[in-house]
Amino acid sequence: MTIYSAIKGYGHYLPERVLDNHYFEKIVDTNDEWIRSRTGIVTRHFTAEGETASTMAVEAAKKALANANMSADDIDLILVGTVTGDMRYPSTATLVHKALGISKPIPSMDLQAACAGFVYATSIADSFIKAGVYKNVLVVGVENLSKFTDMQDRNTCVLFGDGAGAVVVSASEEPGILGFHLAADGNFSHLIEFPADGSKTPTTEETVKQRLHYTTMEGQETYKQAVKDMTSAAQIVLGKLDMTVDDVTWLVPHQANIRIIKSVATRLKIAIDKVYTNVDRIGNTSAASIPIALSELNGDNKIKKGDIIVLSALGSGLTWGALVFKQI
Repeated sequence: MTIYSAIKGYGHYLPERVLDNHYFEKIVDTNDEWIRSRTGIVTRHFTAEGETASTMAVEAAKKALANANMSADDIDLILVGTVTGDMRYPSTATLVHKALGISKPIPSMDLQAACAGFVYATSIADSFIKAGVYKNVLVVGVENLSKFTDMQDRNTCVLFGDGAGAVVVSASEEPGILGFHLAADGNFSHLIEFPADGSKTPTTEETVKQRLHYTTMEGQETYKQAVKDMTSAAQIVLGKLDMTVDDVTWLVPHQANIRIIKSVATRLKIAIDKVYTNVDRIGNTSAASIPIALSELNGDNKIKKGDIIVLSALGSGLTWGALVFKQI
């Protein structure tokens, strides 16, 4: 019997602390109109004291499990997409395993593909399930970017937010996840970086003084690559499936900024009312953005049986990819 995979449950978590654009007017040379016009962002969520990537991931995971009518012990693989884990090691996934109270040893690992992390991780879950290796995979996208954002950099500090989204991907008798396309090009690795805290530039007093422990980004070039690669990834995977945008119910892109989202929609020639956006409310949450969006769609009863949904994202690396699934 052919084994398929399908998304069976959705959940997300956003910290209670909400910062609007006027907060940033007080700390850097910017204003609400500038931020809105260039990014579409109005508010974003920041973690409170004691909140971490793993605590947010656990909350999202619990909701996804409840939505799938499963217990934590039904899971036999945990994949966490993040670049802002609790610590360099152990993996955030193992901390999620512990906090969920799973009674058995199961493989648990982090995946580092930045904003494309959830698409990468879900593709891997799909592959494992179709190979007959695992039956129920918990996939989490989570970021605690506020703790790694330079609040003196007016170009980046207004972009990012914190949050977590999760799905349960399970073996299915009918096709749910229909296909995916993944890619990366290290020639563009300089566009989005976290310069220090690795083996190339270990942490020293000097690296801290030079503010090398924050995200840096070449915004204009990243914008160009995001539009091009997110569009092409969606086109490639739809082409593999002999589908067109006319077959698509929802496009759920990575919520980087509204200009990228609108440009991708224009290039794909998909109606904007088929494109889900929440970037105005939560900002760029990197690997968490797509699963948060999916969970919101599901919570609002906007995902119906038979819907065809396309996910597309680009992140540091550069890494990018797209995935198509049918709601069953």
